[in-house]
Amino acid sequence: MDDLRTAAPDRIGVEVVDGSTVVRLIGEIDADLRTQASDCMGLALMQGLPIVVDAGDATFVDSAGVAFVLQLYMAAREAGIPVTLRDPHRTLRDVLAVVRAGTGHAEDDWG
Repeated sequence: MDDLRTAAPDRIGVEVVDGSTVVRLIGEIDADLRTQASDCMGLALMQGLPIVVDAGDATFVDSAGVAFVLQLYMAAREAGIPVTLRDPHRTLRDVLAVVRAGTGHAEDDWG
């Protein structure tokens, strides 16, 4: 498998690392990546492992990217799969905090 950090500049990728499924958001995450998002969601959920959404290399996330992360989170929770958000630059976490204000999901839900 290609190293996801050196592949296409804007992408969503999935890889298994240390017993977790890592979903990496790299570059600009927007509607252009809709097909990748759908494929990656299926792959991540099929693994059945804890999921880490890694937004450390994301530079921009639009509403389509936020929707992808929320859909992944909700599907994983429904399947009993824990989800953790790794977002050191808060590219995604701040937007999710606003969205969650209306959904009842706590910040702690993201690990």
